[in-house]
Amino acid sequence: MTPLKATRQPEYEYQSLRLPRGTSRNAARQLLTEHAEYGHWELDRLRLFPDGSRTVLLRRRIIRQVRSSW
Repeated sequence: MTPLKATRQPEYEYQSLRLPRGTSRNAARQLLTEHAEYGHWELDRLRLFPDGSRTVLLRRRIIRQVRSSW
């Protein structure tokens, strides 16, 4: 029987954006595209409310540096 290797789950940081009602789809798409390209954010969740406003939850992976020994 082979021992199981412990794998670490990736860690993420989150950012929440609130888009007011009346924000066009094109404007929302452009905003999210800029966050993805320049901030390396990815879409985690998007909620559309009955009044037309949106709450967007973005996430990006936290990269931890491992100290190397000489």
